[in-house]
Amino acid sequence: MVIKTDELPAAAPADSARDPSSQTGGKGRPCAAVPPEPPSVMLLNGDCPESLGKEDGPAEPPQENGLDEAEPGEETTGQEVIVIQDTGFSVKILVPGIEPFSLQQVSPQEMVQEIHQVLMDREDTCHRTCFSLHLDGNMLDHFSELRSVEGLQEGSVLRVVEEPYTVREARIHVRHVRDLLKSLDPSDAFNGVDCNSLSFLSVFTDGDLGDSGKRKKGLDMDPIDCTPPEYILPGSRERPLCPLQPQNRDWKPLQCLKVLTMSGWNPPPGNRRMHGDLMYLFVITAEDRQVSITASTRGFYLNQSTAYHFNPKPASPRFLSHSLVELLNQISPTFKKNFALLQKKRVQRHPFERIATPFQVYSWTAPQAEHAMDCVRAEDAYTSRLGYEEHIPGQTRDWNEELQTTRELPRKNLPERLLRERAIFKVHSDFTAAATRGAMAVIDGNVMAINPSEETKMQMFIWNNIFFSLGFDVRDHYKDFGGDVAAYVAPANDLNGVRTYNAVDVEGLYTLGTVVVDYRGYRVTAQSIIPGILERDQEQSVIYGSIDFGKTVVSHPRYLELLERTSRPLKILRHRVLNDRDEEVELCSSVECKGIIGNDGRHYVLDLLRTFPPDLNFLPVPGEELPEECSRAGFPRTHRHKLCCLRQELVDAFVEHRYLLFMKLAALQLMQQKASKTESPTSLENGGPPSSEPKPEDPPGTEAGGEEEGSSAGGLAKVKELAETIASDDGAADPRSREVIHNACKAVGSISSTAFDIRFNPDIFSPGVRFPESCQEEVRDQKQLLKDAASFLLSCQIPGLVKDCADHAVLPMDGATLAEVMHQRGINMRYLGKVLALVLRSPARDQLDHIYKISIGELITRSAKHIFKTYLQGVELSGLSAAISHFLNCFLSSYPNPVAHLPADELLSKKRNKRRKNRPLGAADNTAWAVMTPQQLWKNICQEAKNYFDFSLECETVDQAVETYGLQKITLLREISLKTGVQVLLKEYGFDSRHKPAFTEEDVLNIFPVVKHVNPKASDAFHFFQSGQAKVQQGFLKEGSELISEALNLFNNVYGAMHVEICACLRLLARLHYIMGDYAEALSNQQKAVLMSERVMGIEHPNTIQEYMHLALYCFASSQLSTALSLLYRARYLMLLVFGEDHPEMALLDNNIGLVLHGVMEYDLSLRFLENALAVSTKYHGPKSLKVALSHHLVARVYESKAEFRSALQHEKEGYTIYKTQLGEDHEKTKESSEYLKCLTQQAVALQRTMNEIYRNGSRASIPPLKFTAPSMASVLEQLNVINGILFIPLSQKDLENLKAEVARRHQLQEASKSRDKAEEPMATEPEPAGSPEDAVTQPCTAKDPSSLSL
Repeated sequence: MVIKTDELPAAAPADSARDPSSQTGGKGRPCAAVPPEPPSVMLLNGDCPESLGKEDGPAEPPQENGLDEAEPGEETTGQEVIVIQDTGFSVKILVPGIEPFSLQQVSPQEMVQEIHQVLMDREDTCHRTCFSLHLDGNMLDHFSELRSVEGLQEGSVLRVVEEPYTVREARIHVRHVRDLLKSLDPSDAFNGVDCNSLSFLSVFTDGDLGDSGKRKKGLDMDPIDCTPPEYILPGSRERPLCPLQPQNRDWKPLQCLKVLTMSGWNPPPGNRRMHGDLMYLFVITAEDRQVSITASTRGFYLNQSTAYHFNPKPASPRFLSHSLVELLNQISPTFKKNFALLQKKRVQRHPFERIATPFQVYSWTAPQAEHAMDCVRAEDAYTSRLGYEEHIPGQTRDWNEELQTTRELPRKNLPERLLRERAIFKVHSDFTAAATRGAMAVIDGNVMAINPSEETKMQMFIWNNIFFSLGFDVRDHYKDFGGDVAAYVAPANDLNGVRTYNAVDVEGLYTLGTVVVDYRGYRVTAQSIIPGILERDQEQSVIYGSIDFGKTVVSHPRYLELLERTSRPLKILRHRVLNDRDEEVELCSSVECKGIIGNDGRHYVLDLLRTFPPDLNFLPVPGEELPEECSRAGFPRTHRHKLCCLRQELVDAFVEHRYLLFMKLAALQLMQQKASKTESPTSLENGGPPSSEPKPEDPPGTEAGGEEEGSSAGGLAKVKELAETIASDDGAADPRSREVIHNACKAVGSISSTAFDIRFNPDIFSPGVRFPESCQEEVRDQKQLLKDAASFLLSCQIPGLVKDCADHAVLPMDGATLAEVMHQRGINMRYLGKVLALVLRSPARDQLDHIYKISIGELITRSAKHIFKTYLQGVELSGLSAAISHFLNCFLSSYPNPVAHLPADELLSKKRNKRRKNRPLGAADNTAWAVMTPQQLWKNICQEAKNYFDFSLECETVDQAVETYGLQKITLLREISLKTGVQVLLKEYGFDSRHKPAFTEEDVLNIFPVVKHVNPKASDAFHFFQSGQAKVQQGFLKEGSELISEALNLFNNVYGAMHVEICACLRLLARLHYIMGDYAEALSNQQKAVLMSERVMGIEHPNTIQEYMHLALYCFASSQLSTALSLLYRARYLMLLVFGEDHPEMALLDNNIGLVLHGVMEYDLSLRFLENALAVSTKYHGPKSLKVALSHHLVARVYESKAEFRSALQHEKEGYTIYKTQLGEDHEKTKESSEYLKCLTQQAVALQRTMNEIYRNGSRASIPPLKFTAPSMASVLEQLNVINGILFIPLSQKDLENLKAEVARRHQLQEASKSRDKAEEPMATEPEPAGSPEDAVTQPCTAKDPSSLSL
């Protein structure tokens, strides 16, 4: 997420937005609730309270150890943390044929097989796979934990013993050797297989930063080449694609062998099996020698077979080796040399470049690659890969059993929960991979249907114990809901329901493993199979809910009890409906939600597509009026289907909003009561501490008038206490107080009259559902509540989003980050047109220009995606690349009439070929796609935008769209490719040529699936992470970083090494280490964060761009100047590609680049970037903002270094004027600016004198030396810290103590008032974006300023 307060409140690990099941529900910003205390020592990212910026003196450099003095005897407040201590020990390993070595820090929690893995990865033992470990002559069990091994302790000796091979072991060995040979080959990452993905950081850092840091300590300024490529410079119109994936030197593959493949003589005949032959391999060495190899139980040896003659006898010289690598070393000198080099390189790569990601990430571009022979890949393609790949006994995995058993694991304490969450996460990621592979096989026609006689759309499939169905309306199931369109969205809604129920995690209630795959225009739902469901009819199985949308409805007490437990967190109302016999049936979910007890006795719920209440803005109901807010905006609008639901984040935000309203109403009534009878204090008068704060989530805009503000803090505290008293019903509260609560409950629509409790009935307005007479009043209230929620979305959430964007509290950079920001506030993408309309009407329209462009681009590409989906369904496999390239030409190319190349039948005889040419284009049905023209496509896109998003696009061609809305074609190509799974060739496309189309069919390399799945969460780790963030915000850096390190351990424990949330953790840790002066540690953590962001989110994801910028700052601080520059140039290139130049974030990036160039005395280049930053800041923050003042100052400093004092003075005066009007004469910043102006004036006068002297006296002039100072690195670093929002605030020891006491006191008060655990109001205040410490800009130090950051 590109919320710029990166680390602090925003760092809800990024994918919580994508995933409503995230632990925080709608809380996109978990810590925004902390009231702004003045933090001690530092502030991150300009999250600085007004007061500090205005009163504090200039920032002094912190002493190196100034931070450690901060916590002499500091007690940690807040929750006590349970740390799982497992002290590692070291063991010695004896391997045949090499020197013994030690393994350090082996954890007793690890299994024996993890030591196996380490040995299979080590350079000197990587070629062994078939061995066991022995301790004192006893063999260790693969799956036992080390702590359970008797006699294993510090310094124990483990002996590696070679074991005899079996066919399975021999295959695993060959596979492993092939993996070692391919370890530097990126083709798996480009092809999107085996969870490989790309990373390019090492290209820009020349290897590992840790080492280069040691090498480059000397500040040698001369060899730095600072000139960026032309296309990176400000103002360049060129947007090349090739630099996106620079060629990595390591990819030039070292050829060890020409061919390694299975021999055609497999499997061995019976008589040879009895000699121990397991399989035969065929190898061509780099020297062109062809050999046949036997894999036997004892190892590998050469045999005498040839391609046409079978002779299994050993060849001479007879050499038997337990490892294939050792055998190949013997017979091929090139293999020996290159394999050793390859392994050296492999081990030097950062582990994060090689570890598999938990879910597959696909690249939308790839270079042209040679297709090499690969036996393992070939075998994988033609076998089901179900047997040994999963390394478990038995044939296929029983996915349902695995998914449900992991949920049943115990979870009483932290170690148990970690084990459980790790198991859940692992099974989910395996299931997602298997389901994706199966869905592609289904669409490609490689799986037999279980009902083959029915028409294609109605077929269902089972593969690998997973059930697959297509997103079409079979048997008119969704007839009343929108037919095929409804059948297409239902799986996605169902998946959201599954996520939500999984997140609530009620014991005894089970959901199906669900993955939704979009591939080649089709939507496939993959589900795990309930035991026994296939043997019986659905009518018999369903014991809860309805299979015909509410005609026949049944209920079941056990289901009611289980679902009742989910009803509070999901805000679902228990309600009654009528079935077809007019009997009342009680439900605690929507009617479509079905309950089935499987043969395993578990209670499953499925079809959760209406877990959340309907969105009335898109569901016109005859005879129902929507609130004025909705009708003003043109609602209700008829949508394509009737399954539009509100998002969970919206429901949470709405309830939170009502809760605040409830508190305010009650407080108001209490005050009126109090005013009317001041003389007789009621029982609650002497209750709770009046000083306690209101609920910290108070959104800024919801104050109910200012007059009662003063006393509202005390009032709210009393209401809270009163509400709790009444809810506990111990009779302590007097009747008048009860009445207060009762009235407030009624006013906000609570279902209880004694406590605040808002729930929704998901069946309201559901076609075909009827309610009993006795519930009519409740139904009326529920209808009103839904109307209020629909109106809340339009009146609060969308304006709140636009306001946040105008304040730059959130900075989306592309379609995906925009969608994330909208989803965090509970706004569905179908409201995009409304968001655009509001942006256009906004008074701050200019400051929203970037949002406008992103939204228009998103609107166009989403509309194009809808059209592309149906377009692809008519294309047969052989015409796929022709059809996709034709679509892209119509969409993006300026060429007026591209012609589709129908797949030429290369194999037809010449005579028939002639005849074919004369056939009209659209003759065959499956070539209907070929007649599309650009005009028609763009007309359809505009129509789709109007119908779906209610927005009128003013363009008839792509060139008009680019011109009118300031879009970039390359950006549109990226967006459409990511949305549809298309992969194009990495080359420069001539989009604007009017003479030939931009794309040929050779340019479309692949089409990947787009996969939606559940993201299981590491809940404990997440809570540690949040507590750590809260600590950091309060200024307790040390405790904060300890908590976050602990969170990192727990995340690693659950997710493995690679995950988006670990990325957020590493980024924050790096930032903390940087602030505490530990640059090396900051570099190491940030390097990991960049690698992980590239691997898990994508090489040009906005988050990756941010990570590159942070890494550049830490490199600069560690004196690695050229690396810092190349990282900043990379970030700028990526941002130009993803969005373009006109983005508020570009100002920050250009200021960074300009400062670094200033530091290396490239003044002219530096000015180009700084002046661009000034222009962008002026546009997006307004000419009077403090950001602009700082920008003027930075430009002035460069002019000063160039001795162009007139320009310097001009800029500094602008800055001074802004400071004076914004902060007043006496503010520190204004004074500093005025000092700097004097200093510049003196220098200008001195220079003028000298010039006059020269004019007067010619060459005899005695010239006093002018002081031109190059900026010191320290002063440049200080400015870099300022613009990146890292502030060091000097405080004396005494100040620190007072501050800490104050913070602790507030923290306790806040904890006291936090008894209601509610989701945070999405409009809650967010700290300012980084680099906009508008009120907290620290002293811009002049070039001669001695007080600068100590390096």
